[in-house]
Amino acid sequence: MPDPFNKFRGTGVAIITPFTKSGTIDFPAYGRIIDFVIAGGVEYIVALGTTGETPTLSGQEKKALIEYSIGKIRKRIPLVIGTGGNNTSEVVSAVKALSPEGIDAILSVSPYYNKPTQEGIYRHFKAVAEASVIPLILYNVPGRTGINLAATTTVRLAKEFSTIIGIKEASGNLDQIYQIVKNRPPGFLVISGDDGLTIPMLSVGADGIISVVANAYPEEFSAMVRLALKGDFIRAREFHFLLIDLINALFADGSPGGIKAVMNKKSLCSDILRLPLVPVKNDTKKLIYKLIDQIEGKK
Repeated sequence: MPDPFNKFRGTGVAIITPFTKSGTIDFPAYGRIIDFVIAGGVEYIVALGTTGETPTLSGQEKKALIEYSIGKIRKRIPLVIGTGGNNTSEVVSAVKALSPEGIDAILSVSPYYNKPTQEGIYRHFKAVAEASVIPLILYNVPGRTGINLAATTTVRLAKEFSTIIGIKEASGNLDQIYQIVKNRPPGFLVISGDDGLTIPMLSVGADGIISVVANAYPEEFSAMVRLALKGDFIRAREFHFLLIDLINALFADGSPGGIKAVMNKKSLCSDILRLPLVPVKNDTKKLIYKLIDQIEGKK
């Protein structure tokens, strides 16, 4: 398989963006989290994704986070940068502005709000792929974008553009995912976008996960994925069942409020979010803390 396939096979972590009490980016905490997940054994880091609260970041902050991430990671593991939107020309300009030095791939979400047709989505990603010198991973998350990236469109893009190396699939539609795995060209990555569906997806040939819970439990979650990729689902299920209740609780009041509550409990950063997002409700936080104590007691 080509190098990009092997580079992104396994566990990526959709890293959070921690904030200080004054609302600025907490770079020391961000650096601690980078070191923590690398030490935990994840295969790569995804910065400026949904979990990183990217819609609330200014252009200057995004640039600072990219530069900091490159400098902090120091090529210890690959770095993926999220760059997407619903204005194709702006996405193309943003992609052209990225330097391949220190950036291993781009994660680009399907256009949202506009609700384009499948042909519109195809032409959007065609323009982005033709503009980028950095490998591109598509991101399908219809629960957020309002429109699904159909399996036929994904496979069409995968076959026509060598720059497009994979897709993060967060549709929750297992039949759609099966069709992509079945019909994709060799070397095209199918990556889970749902922590809880990682095991089912890997069982039919998917290649890994871009995870939320791996911010807090990188060692356990990446071990689960490696076991599943080797076909050892009996041992992989032990990690799945260790974490699944917490995974479900993380999204009870929206993401990344849940994972920030976990990270705060583990003293890795604060649980401050930027509006319009707010911290999880007290009842949810109590549940999350209870589940963390249960996990720690079983480790």
